[in-house]
Amino acid sequence: MKRILGLVLLSIGLALATLTARAAPPISTSFHEHGVFARQCAPSDIWPKGPGNALVPQAPTADLSAMLSEIDTSRINATITKLVSFGTRHTLSNQTDPVRGIGAARDWLAAEMRNIAKGARPGTNVTITVPSYIQKPASGIPTPTNISDVVATIQGASDPNRVYVISGHYDSRVTDLMNFIDDAPGADDDASGVAIVLELLRVMIQRPPPPATIILAAVAGEEQGLYGADHLAQILFDAGADVQGMFTNDIVGSSKSDEGVLDPFSIRLFAQGMPTTETASETATRERIGGENDSPARELARFADEVATNSVTGMKVRVIYRLDRFLRGGDHEPFLERGFPAARFTEPHEDFAHQHQDVRVDPTTGKQFGDLIEFCDMDFITRVAKVNGAVAWSLAQAPGTPKNVTMDTSVLTNNSTLLWEMGSDEGLAGYEVLWRPTIAPFWTNVIPVGLVNTVTVDQSKDNVVFGVRAVGTNGYRSPAAFPFPSS
Repeated sequence: MKRILGLVLLSIGLALATLTARAAPPISTSFHEHGVFARQCAPSDIWPKGPGNALVPQAPTADLSAMLSEIDTSRINATITKLVSFGTRHTLSNQTDPVRGIGAARDWLAAEMRNIAKGARPGTNVTITVPSYIQKPASGIPTPTNISDVVATIQGASDPNRVYVISGHYDSRVTDLMNFIDDAPGADDDASGVAIVLELLRVMIQRPPPPATIILAAVAGEEQGLYGADHLAQILFDAGADVQGMFTNDIVGSSKSDEGVLDPFSIRLFAQGMPTTETASETATRERIGGENDSPARELARFADEVATNSVTGMKVRVIYRLDRFLRGGDHEPFLERGFPAARFTEPHEDFAHQHQDVRVDPTTGKQFGDLIEFCDMDFITRVAKVNGAVAWSLAQAPGTPKNVTMDTSVLTNNSTLLWEMGSDEGLAGYEVLWRPTIAPFWTNVIPVGLVNTVTVDQSKDNVVFGVRAVGTNGYRSPAAFPFPSS
């Protein structure tokens, strides 16, 4: 009897084990490619393989790697030190004093950019301008005030009207937004971003110019209300410039949080979701086809992650699917408002004791407040400069982002037919179709399709997200463009 009971129990145990094995597949050991948490299932675990191949990120070319290696930490330090030396760079501060105030900072930046430009490689056309205007009284501006940007333009060799912008703002502030008297060193916010602009200018002009134009700008009036960036964006808009990408570097000087947590090898990149310039009809269509996560700004951010997260930059681009930090803003917004794809680089953690603060020592705790240079990490800023250099150079070297990309919806089918406008870029080699599962934040698969302007893919548009990107004969690839319905 005991033998029979034992056999019965053994049979039940084996049956339960078999049932458990069938009901609970083994947990995947793969990690989400762009996060820090293990996933139970990665997209590749739960999605059919589909057409094409797994997307391999674009690796920096030898020339790009060499250029990035020339970015100099000591020069970045020198630029920040010089900007801090002007005491305050408040937008309302003195415009004519040769040693203190925003006017002195403006004049030094213009002179420094012109001096750098003298060393340009023969055949590289670089111009330095100081576009200015008088801002009438408005929010943050109590009296008519001169707003001046300092702008370096590296003209593109074959497609000069296609433009990419990298900026930082050179104005500064303390606790009281309207206090233009006291010292406002602004080392992190935002001499760090301006130092990146100057250093990229130094290294980029030593090479033959890329096909597209690169603008490197130090803008004013950010703290008072994004006035300088708004002025620059309007100039480009009025000129009919095809701005296909803009990045502001604002507060990129330190990787240490207010709790002392260090994250020295990552940089946040904030990217807007639903474009604010689309019509109500366009917005409704985007929502209906599930394109909320595929705005031009987010495609630009995906591109930045692909080309700048690598061993050459030494950094991880942490794309944040949000316009900016919670309820805050920056100089990319005026570009977005004019329909230009734009995003914001910001350090991984902010220490608010060293941002928008009067320079002081707390008498009780002994804690130092103020945006002082001693709290900047120059090696970190150097790596952020490399990220910006990799992104801007890769964009300007590639063909432009495909235009008028659509999905044929004339008939019901489980295939997907995409159409786009054939580009006229010099050195255009062809196109690639990208796709990813709808739950994946980044592109996962690529299908080379050649020098054509339409293709039918054996994959249902109901189940995945598609994009189309251009490929150059030099191997550089553009950001992807998301397709809207053709009718």
